[in-house]
Amino acid sequence: MAEIRIDAAVDITDVVCPVTFVKAKVALEELDDRQILSIRLKDGEPVQNVPRSMKEEGHQVLRLTDNGDGTFTLLVRKAE
Repeated sequence: MAEIRIDAAVDITDVVCPVTFVKAKVALEELDDRQILSIRLKDGEPVQNVPRSMKEEGHQVLRLTDNGDGTFTLLVRKAE
């Protein structure tokens, strides 16, 4: 698999839904089209809701990785 170049990262493990999506969306809005954001989030509601919400906004979810410590890393490509 080709390596993915991450353009920015945000850690939202310290916030709860629905603020998790708001923080992730704000971070994504700071990027240019087609750039990639890495989002670190907690298991549970955030890992269920944030990827779905990103897709609904038209962004591309590239990967969701279990970090093995109760957190996940979500890679999202900003829509054009």
